[in-house]
Amino acid sequence: MSGHNKWSQIKRKKEVTDQRKAKIFTKLLAAVSIAAKTEPNPDFNPRLRATIDKAREASVPQENIERAIKRAKENPTDELIIESYGPDGTAFVIKAITDSRNRTIAEVKKILSDNNAKFAEQGSVLWCFDIDDEGNYEPKFNQSISPDSQEKILALMEALDENNDVTDVFTNAELTIEE
Repeated sequence: MSGHNKWSQIKRKKEVTDQRKAKIFTKLLAAVSIAAKTEPNPDFNPRLRATIDKAREASVPQENIERAIKRAKENPTDELIIESYGPDGTAFVIKAITDSRNRTIAEVKKILSDNNAKFAEQGSVLWCFDIDDEGNYEPKFNQSISPDSQEKILALMEALDENNDVTDVFTNAELTIEE
């Protein structure tokens, strides 16, 4: 008769949704901390104002946002831009926020090597991208890839997204998503 208890089913569903929400909150609050490093007042810092708006859209409590802004002064966190080459020579830009650069770079290198991608020297991939007003990397051109490589690229992007320090992953691969 296991699995028939209604509370157990609700509890399992709630655990899954709470884990997803916690992961999103962590990434958004890290972005708020990074944005607050230069100027903690959102009236004078458009980047901070934009990240706070994103956090509010995701229903992050105001108290947590304020703590993240205060933490920006206390805990030194860094924003990393990591460049790499993926399957079929596709370009990747990986944004991460961390309190330990060495740990995060080592973790990202491990994920890249496990997924047949290569760590690139700084500046070797950025030429493929333009940066928009919000700090997102838009590809200057899309690179066509084989269906096999698309699966590998999607697996790589998913593995990178699983890392808590990685906030965004950008690629110039022309991905076709089937529904």
